[in-house]
This record gives sequence, structure tokens and C-alpha cells, in this order.
Amino acid sequence: MVETVLVTGGTGFIGGWCIVELLKRGYAVRTTMRDPSKEAAVRAIVAAGGASAERLSFCIADLMNDFGWDAAVAGCDRVLHVASPLGGNAAPDAMLAAARDGTLRVLQAAIRAGVKRVVMTSAAAAARTPMRSRKVSDETVWANPAEKRFDGYRRSKILAERAAWDFMAGKSMEFTTILPGAVFGPVLSNEAMSSVQIVAGLLQGRPAAIPKLGFWIVDVRDLADLHIRAMIAPEAADQRFIATGDFMWMIDIAKTLRARLGKRAAKVPTRVLPNAVARLLALFSPQLKALAPELGRRNDVTSAKARRMLGFAPRPAADTLADCAESVLGGKPG
Repeated sequence: MVETVLVTGGTGFIGGWCIVELLKRGYAVRTTMRDPSKEAAVRAIVAAGGASAERLSFCIADLMNDFGWDAAVAGCDRVLHVASPLGGNAAPDAMLAAARDGTLRVLQAAIRAGVKRVVMTSAAAAARTPMRSRKVSDETVWANPAEKRFDGYRRSKILAERAAWDFMAGKSMEFTTILPGAVFGPVLSNEAMSSVQIVAGLLQGRPAAIPKLGFWIVDVRDLADLHIRAMIAPEAADQRFIATGDFMWMIDIAKTLRARLGKRAAKVPTRVLPNAVARLLALFSPQLKALAPELGRRNDVTSAKARRMLGFAPRPAADTLADCAESVLGGKPG
């Protein structure tokens, strides 16, 4: 019998790839959207990913509203809760409400519907050690959301995952969380760019000088595969899994793009912005201000648990970045 999986946030970067992979593996997929006019965009995402939309259905539901969630999960065997606000111009309180309260709405509806397991997309920041700690981040670590290093988006992810685990204590439904690093890889839609905007900006020559920021990179295709592994593996029930591959400084990302794309990456900058100058500029740039605490800092993290328990095998970050850039420039998704 074909299982039905609900994927929240099907128009997003990660959600879109989860839908594609589920359809390719024979699942029936239902996805939620706030705006019914986005159905065509999701179908385009599925087509771009090389999957058939024959077993794909849609429902209307909003993380900020109770309406629609019981209908969304009705008849579903499993749920991938990927949807979460990315920030933009949203106020921090509104972002937190959408992430935390929306997650609880999904969990409550899933329990009422008798869903077997919910897999929630969190963030590696939720397992970040304190700034002065030398401990490697793993799944036993819970970040302190009050640390000034966290912007509104990361704070919302930390608090949403914590609220979810607190709510699920003593419940019979299985629950799992995935904590990805910086997600790159081929885009299936120009509307779902997420962290890919970093690569898109570099290809356009922005910023003119590169701050010393580093990222633990994970390919969106490997991340979608890990979500599905965590959804079905018996041993994944009631576990957290960090999903990261290689670490790269932003300047090394720029050099990789130039090396792999040649003339098409001619605008990619290679000048490094000194930390002192970056901190001065942060006084006038909200975006840079949010990243200023991480300048020059490498927060060591391990994905050993996901590799050991679920066979997670992230591809080299250089391949991920090249495929990401190719898709941004109009190439075919990998």
C-alpha cells in the first residue's frame, strides 16, 4: 500500500526537494500552501526536479492559523514539517510565533490524525555551543537562544524545536528532528532561494569584499534524502540528527566558484574584508550586524550520528556549490 506523506512548505527550497524525492520513491505526497495560486509553482518545481506530479495533492494551511491542519494531515502516514519563516522583514516576535506555534499546530493535528512519525526541520544553530566553549556541537547540545549571536531566524528555530520536544514528551507518536547547516545545491525555483542567495550574490559581484564568515555546508539533495531516511528508519524515532558536510570559509566558496565555473564566475570577488572593517560596517548594515558575532569564528560540529545511524553521506561541498551556481546561472538542476 502506498504511504501518504504530508510535506509542509512545499514552495520552499528544502520542501521542494523533499517532495521531488518522495515522489521519485513512490510515495503519495500532500503539501501545504498559504496561497492556492502557488500550486502551479510547486508543480513546476516537481517537473524541474524530474518527478511526476501524478501522486501530488495540495491543501491550504497557514502556520499562524488553526484552520486547515486537520484536513492537511487526514489520511497521512507520516509528516515532514519543513515550513518555517525565513525572516526577511518579519518582526522577531512574528517569526517566533510562526515557527513555534506553527510547529505545535502541526504536531497536535498529526496526533489527532494518528500519524506514525513527524520529522521536523530545525537548524544546526539549535545545537550550537556557547561562544567561549571549545566543545564540538553534537545532538546532546542545546543552544541558548538568549545569546546575542543569534538573529531572529535562528532564535525562532531554537525555540521552536525546544517547544516541540517539550510538547512531545510522553506522547505516543514518534518524533525526529533534523538540524541542517547552511543549505546549498541546485535551485528548482527562483522563488525558493534561501541561503543560495549567498552564491547568487557572489556571482553578481556582491559583496565587493568578503567578510571572514564560515559555513558548515549541506547539499539540499542530501538533506532531502536524510529527511526520508529519518522518516522511515525505526532507530530514528525520538532522535535529533545534525546534517552537515564540509566547512568552508566564504572566501574559499568564492575561489571554488571561480575555479569550477571559469569565465562565468568572473564577477565573483576575491578580496577579503578585514574583521575590524566588517564590524565598523555592521553599525550601518542590519544584515552584517546579525553576522558580526560569527566573524572569524569556526564553530566545530559533527554529523557522526546521522552518518552512523542513517547512512548519511554528504557529497563534497565543492560539488554542491558548483551545482548550485550552475542552476542559478540557468543550468539544469542536478
